Amino acid sequence: MFNRHLFPTVETALSDDPAVALLGARQVGKTTLARQIGDARSAVYLDIERPSDRQKLTDPEAYLSLHSQRLVILDEVQHMPELFPVLRSLIDEGRRAGQTAGRFLLLGSATGELLRQSGESLAGRVAYLELPPLQALELAQDQQNTLWLRGGFPNSLLAGSATKSLDWRQNLISTYLERELPSYGSRLPAQTLRRLWTMLAHLQGCLLDVSQLGKGLMIDAKTVHRYLDMLGDLMLLRKLPPWHSNLGKRLVKSPKLYVRDSGLLHALLGLASHDDLLAHPVVGNSWEGFAIETLLNAAPRDAQSGFYRSSNGAEIDLLIDAPGLGLMAVEVKKGTHAKPRRGFYSACEDLQPAHKFLVHGGADAEAYPVGDGVTAVSLRGLAHRLAQRP
Repeated sequence: MFNRHLFPTVETALSDDPAVALLGARQVGKTTLARQIGDARSAVYLDIERPSDRQKLTDPEAYLSLHSQRLVILDEVQHMPELFPVLRSLIDEGRRAGQTAGRFLLLGSATGELLRQSGESLAGRVAYLELPPLQALELAQDQQNTLWLRGGFPNSLLAGSATKSLDWRQNLISTYLERELPSYGSRLPAQTLRRLWTMLAHLQGCLLDVSQLGKGLMIDAKTVHRYLDMLGDLMLLRKLPPWHSNLGKRLVKSPKLYVRDSGLLHALLGLASHDDLLAHPVVGNSWEGFAIETLLNAAPRDAQSGFYRSSNGAEIDLLIDAPGLGLMAVEVKKGTHAKPRRGFYSACEDLQPAHKFLVHGGADAEAYPVGDGVTAVSLRGLAHRLAQRP
């Protein structure tokens, strides 16, 4: 059992709002976290994918009204969209009776679909929170490399061997290809979808080139965009946007693509061990994606993020702008003795960030200057700084 950092945030949200939507990819631990919260509140738990639980909701208004004094947890709620108008009615009725918080905890693994469905009926009544896979700050320092290799899905991380971990992740990928994506409207064969996902793995951290992907898959650009959006909605793919500013420079306008979980990335490439990973050309971009996910999940929810690249070679791997922290420019390197690139300094001259960091993969240690206002810090060290924001 892991102590998830989101636990107190969910508890606080349930104390303030009548409904909380907990979003996250399949198997990241949403149900485990929800049950932990529910046990302390004597909650009612319903799994919408279980036929017996769906049967209880044949008359949802009647059933949910029976439990109006208890927290009701609805798992995979996006598969029953007809519930949302009922929830709205019950929440409004409860408010009139003085029940203003802690009515429903909604779990979902498809961000776009759940946001669309709930947004139409529950606007102003629901708080949205995302549970990512396990993060570096939720584990000990000596588990960081295992987390990087296996990813943050608990069953993968805790598998008895590297082979069992890889098998589990490959089975999860097959589940998405053969079941999840078709259930959200995918019309492409599973084999084509696997090729797309594998191509994205080889292009980890690269700029989006729709024509390249479409040519490789023999599909049109519109279809490529649709499936990239679908993977994003399932919280499997991150599009890191370019940072725009009025500098009078020619800036890259395409987003950078990252398979969000490093374990899934390595499974798509068939990398079972650290030796396999370190010998593969994707190793640098894999670490970059792992670091970016770690930092963005530690940053404040209202932080703005992106990357910067200009036509003259100026580049910053990650920019984070958070209230109270100022603009942070981050260069990501795996080695502990690496130095920032010249393009990083050029980009910092353009943007004048409040803080400049070189993030390395070493153990937690005191941050130290490396010149020109840049501070070298471990990944966990900067993540701690973001998580313990003022």
